[in-house]
This record gives sequence, C-alpha cells and structure tokens, in this order.
Amino acid sequence: MAAPFRKPLPHFFRPGRDSLDMQLRSLTQFSLARPRLIFALVLLITLAFLAQLPKIQTNTNPKNMLPPTSEVRVWNDSVDRTFALYEDTIVVGIVHPASVLNTATLEKVRDITAGILRIKGVAGRDVSSFTTIDNVTAAGPDLKVAPLVTKIPKNEAELQALRQHLFENPLFVDRIISRDEKTTAIYVPLEKGANGKEAADRIREILAGYQGEEQYYVAGDPVARDTFGAEMFKLMGIFSPIAGMIMFIVIYAMFRSLAPAATMMLVAMVAIIWTMGLGIGLGFPIHIMSSMAPVFLMAIATDSIHIFNEFSFRLRESKDKRTAIIETMAAVSRPVRYTALATAAGFAVLLFMQSVPVKVFGGLIVFGTLVLRLLSFSLIPAILTFVREEKIVQEEIVANRTLQHLGAWGARRPKTAVAISAVMIALALFGMSHIAVNNNMVAWFKPGSEIRNADAVINRALGGTSLGYVVVSTSEPEAIKQPQTLRYIEGLQRHLEQLPVVGKTSSVADYVKRINRVLHDDDPRFDTVPDEADTIAQYLFLFSMSAKPSDLDNVVDYPFQQANVWVQLKSWDAAAMASVIQSMQEYQRAYPANLELRPAGIAYFNFVWNHEVLWDMVKGFVLALAVVLLILIFNFRSLKWALVGYVPLLFTILIIYGAVGFAGKDFDMPISVLSCLSLGMAVDFSIHFISRLRQRLAETGVDAKHDLAALREALVWTAARPGKGIMRNAILFAAAFSVMLFAPLTPYITVGAFIVAMMLFSALFTLLYLPALIVLMRGWLFTTGVTK
Repeated sequence: MAAPFRKPLPHFFRPGRDSLDMQLRSLTQFSLARPRLIFALVLLITLAFLAQLPKIQTNTNPKNMLPPTSEVRVWNDSVDRTFALYEDTIVVGIVHPASVLNTATLEKVRDITAGILRIKGVAGRDVSSFTTIDNVTAAGPDLKVAPLVTKIPKNEAELQALRQHLFENPLFVDRIISRDEKTTAIYVPLEKGANGKEAADRIREILAGYQGEEQYYVAGDPVARDTFGAEMFKLMGIFSPIAGMIMFIVIYAMFRSLAPAATMMLVAMVAIIWTMGLGIGLGFPIHIMSSMAPVFLMAIATDSIHIFNEFSFRLRESKDKRTAIIETMAAVSRPVRYTALATAAGFAVLLFMQSVPVKVFGGLIVFGTLVLRLLSFSLIPAILTFVREEKIVQEEIVANRTLQHLGAWGARRPKTAVAISAVMIALALFGMSHIAVNNNMVAWFKPGSEIRNADAVINRALGGTSLGYVVVSTSEPEAIKQPQTLRYIEGLQRHLEQLPVVGKTSSVADYVKRINRVLHDDDPRFDTVPDEADTIAQYLFLFSMSAKPSDLDNVVDYPFQQANVWVQLKSWDAAAMASVIQSMQEYQRAYPANLELRPAGIAYFNFVWNHEVLWDMVKGFVLALAVVLLILIFNFRSLKWALVGYVPLLFTILIIYGAVGFAGKDFDMPISVLSCLSLGMAVDFSIHFISRLRQRLAETGVDAKHDLAALREALVWTAARPGKGIMRNAILFAAAFSVMLFAPLTPYITVGAFIVAMMLFSALFTLLYLPALIVLMRGWLFTTGVTK
C-alpha cells in the first residue's frame, strides 16, 4: 500500500491561498454541511432546464455552417435568383441490364414521374425525365419545342426514333440517358425548405411499386444531407444511453461500488440537461456539431474519476469519511479546476470562429465543462456524505504494481524512452505530410450503404450527382448573344470536360447550337454557333416563346449579360470543385477576354465551406494551443514545467495526425472536432501528473535535483496513485466512445476510433514519457533542489 500523506500540504497547494480556492473550499464545506439542500437546488435547476427541451429545433443543412451574410451564401442566392435555380435537386437513377429504351421501362418512367410530381415539396413544373424534358426539333421552317416523350413507343421503329432523338441531342446524353443506354435519370428539384430525406423516402415508396428487371437509385445532396441529419439524431439517441451504460459498468468494475458509478452518471446527465436546455432555451437549433455535445460532455465528465480515485485512497488511510472528503478535495482541487480551465479554453476559441453552429458548439461545451466542475465541488461531495465506508473497493495491488512498473521504466530508462518517442515523432511527421483537407458528405455514409451505392452508380453512368456552376458575366448589354462570347463559353466547356471529375457541362451555347442544327434539316455540319448575332438573337427568341421558362432562364439572364454554365461532377469531394476552379482560371489566363468567370452552386459552397470552416477550426486549434500553454504556465507558476507538461499533448496530436495521414484519411469536420478534444484531454493528464508529483515532492522534502533515487520513487508513486486515476479516466473515456465504432456513419466511426486510440495513447505517454523527461531534465527543472 502506498504511504499515506502525513505532512501538511505545502503553501501553494493549500486550499484558501487564493480567492477561487477559498470559494471552492467554502462550497465543498457547505455541500458537506447541507447535502440535501444541494440536492434540492440541483433538482430545481435541472427541472428548469429540462422544461426547455420540448422547444428543440433541428437544422442539419451544412449551408448554415456559414453565416447568411457570408460571401458565398450571398453570391449563391444571387445566382439562384438570377437563373431561377433550385438549391436542392434529387437524382433518381433507373438502370436496366440491357436498355432502358424498351416499352415496359418507359411506361414505368412515365408513371414514376407522375407519382413524383404529386409529392409535397417537389417543384413539379421543373422535374426532368423522358416525359417532361423539352426536345428541340423543327417542323418545316418552324422551331418546335415539346416534351421528348408524349406517348410511349410501342414498336421497334418508334423506339429507334426515340433513340435517335436522344443520342443526336448532346443536351440529353450523360444527363437523362447514359451512353450505353442502360441508365436514365429523373431530376427532382425541391421547393425551398423541403426536407430531402422525406422526399427521398416518398420517392422510394413509389419506386417500390414498380418491380421488374430495373434497379432504382436515389441520390443527391439533399438526400445525403437530410438523411445524415436524421440518422445523426437517431444515433445520438441510441448511443448516448449505451455510452452511459458502458461508463456505468466500467466505473462499477473499477470501484466495485454502485456509488461512484451512479454519482458520475448523475453528474454527467445533470450537466448535459443544463447545457442542452440552455442552448435550446436561447433559441439555437441543434446542428450537426451541437448534436455531439452530450457525448462530449459525458466524456469530459470522466475527469471526476480523479476525485473518486483519490477518495478511495484517502478513506483507507484516514478511516474517517468526512476527513477523507476534505483531504481529497484539497489534494485534487487545483488539478481538477485547471484541467477544466484547459478543456474550456480549448473549446472557447471556437467562439471566435465565423460559423454560428461552431460558435454554439464551442459555447455549449464551455458551459457544460464549467457546470461539471461546479458539480465536482458541490454535488459530488454531497453525495459522498451518504456513501457507506464499506462500499469502497479495496486496493487493487495488481493494477498499482503495473502502473508502478510503467512509471519506473520511464524513470530508469529515460534515454531509451526519448529515443523511441523521437522515432515515433519522425514517422508521425511523415504521415502528416500526406494529409489533405477535404470534405464529402456522401462519404460520411459507409461503403455499401444505399446512399453511397446510389451515388456511385449514377456517377458512373451519367454526368454526375454533384452540381456546380460557372457564371460568365460582362457589363455590356446583349453581350451573351455575340458569337465570340458563345464560342468562348463553348471552349470553356470543352476545357472543363477534360477533367476526370467533370461528367458533363451545358450552357446557352448548347441550346443555340441545337437550334441551328435542327433548323438546317438536322445537318451535323450546323451543330455550331452561328456567325451572326442577329441570328442568335432570333433563335433565343423563338426558343423562349416555345420552351418552358426554366429552360432558358437556367442558363442566361434576360439582359443577356450573364450566362450560367452547368458543371456536373462525379464526386462530392471539395477537391473536385477545386479542380474545376483551377481549370477555369487556367482557361481564363490562356484566353483573356473581357468576361468575368465566377464559380457558384452547391459544389462551390461545399468547397468554400470546406476551406473556411475547417481552416477556421485549424486556426482556432493553434490559438487554443497557445492559450493552453498560458494556462499551464499559470497553473505551475513555471514556464519550464509548463513546457514539460506540454509534451504529452504535442506527442498525442502528432501521433493522431500521423495516423490520419498513413490511413489516407482526409482532414474533415470530424477530425477537426477531435483536435479540440485531444487538446483538452491530453493536457488534463499532464496537469494531474505534474501537480500531484510536485505536491508529493514538497511534502516529502525530496532534493529532486541531486537525489535521483528519491525522485524516481516519487515518480513511481505518482504513476501508481494519481496515475491510477489517469488510467481509469482514459479507459472509461475510451470505453464510452467505443460504441461509435459500430455506427453506420463514418464520422462516428472516425470519432470513436481516434478517441479510443487518443485516450489510451495520452495516458501511456503521460505515465511513461513524463517520468523520462523529468529525470533527464531534473537539473533544469529543480534549480533549488527541494521543491517548494
């Protein structure tokens, strides 16, 4: 059994040396004196926050990750208004093993389209399929614009005529018919505010009624986005109680007592209710990030295990429960509150980000962390007054010895430990060099999932489910009608189509070329832009008189100063739109013109969101690193000890990001959130270890600079006693998050895998490498010999 504390706490560890210590001591003593009053106050406040939960609102649209005033949102909204575009479009893929150009399949396409038109939230007037899309032909000298299929072909001759109409019109190929004619698509635009998942579910119900050789696929950004949102909330509802149950079981196994398990779970649940109640009560909708707050707070609550760990030791030593509680809170008060401060600081930097949901998430975690620490000094001591002494577990000799050996290895072989860490750092840096910043919501679903499969099938067969635009603008009226302008746009299209990620482009130039051809007896030689501006103007006028308004509205404005080039992409990767932008700029440099080219659309928004939000979080993370270092300096009253305590934090971060690079994983939103958590938890372990080590050295009067044996003994004691709390914290944290490894969404799997690894690595690095560094640097750290 470890030797009990016999000497009084040194001056800088004694409670009451500063106003905050005095307030916390008073709060603890008040809680011990009036525990039932504490229970009543906590219950009343909890009920008040609980009453806010029915007001919950959700918003899973990534667009809201950026404020409405952001440049990209303002620009995209302007483009949508100018060209009468829809923010969201669902793509329904229909695949036949031989050809979709058969009577039975065409009848199904007709009936499915009719069913889709009746779905609430669908912009029926602009749904595009075989039976609704306009086809441009000629009736003698006149231009004729009519739906492609007005009646279903019944014989091979009629089917062949349809086939000819389809493949002779470049506007149709790779959009509503694949080159192998095995796939067609129905494009379903949604009215503003419509729920993509609900519309997709209704479409699937319609598709289920049409069995046969065909296979059906439903894809598109609103499907992925709103399905992810629905799944996310469902998973949080499932995983939060499962994680809590696992934590309860693990805590019970650690202490063999229901009291610590029930207390920690109660504290976590109270903090979660207060935090979520505050956010909902203030009117903030629950977004993708803020939905993770309950699990994060449950994990942060595990830091309270240091109180129970120390209490179990103190109770065995003093045999008096009240004395053990007071001594426990005195011993852990400083590290517990500074770990809370470090964690809160790590998330507080999110308050300075541009994204409102990121700010809300940061604010919620900061508030919840402070609530947890407040409850640590009030509710937990109050509950401990009712814990029977015989319910506290006896000392675990095996676990203590294992931790002693771990700390002893680092203290006795410091050079070997540092050499191993240097090799690991080198490998991690190499892995980090392969990290790419990217985001892809479709990839947030598991490979083999319905949404991933649908997206892959449609992208392989057709132009692509991701849509971006390139807006061509000029200040000259009627400039878009000029032949040189249309040829410039046509050249831009051919240039973009050279990219592997671009499946199809279309623009007003394609309509003009199509009209020119059909009015010249469908002669392929006239599939070109006419040489005269007046001819182009006449063509566009005739087309506007016959076609659906959206046909021309979608590609040109009516002052004819702006044209919209549609760019269908075969990937939702932000990198795909980045390549389009780069190619657009290359074309502009190679062929200078008095025209402005600007990207737009949902693919462009994803690119900007990826860049601004994720890099914003990276900058915030760097700022948090600096803030945490300042907290360590303030806590230890020493730059030297702060730098030593910083090592496990940096080591953990390097290893995590090195693993991300080696795994080929992109730096995306889940990884960026993990950054904040890894920062807070890794430094927590250092604060506990170093604070308790210095406390031990000061109590025993060890000359740590010259008495290496005594220093090693203190390090071994720290690894075995406070280190037991560190390891318990890590195991508990990892166990709670391990449930996420079984989620159907890859961000949850990523979060689960990396947190499990992060917590275990952080604890091991703290218990192994801190003793090694302290031994090697003792001459620099302990300048006066005896710690004071």
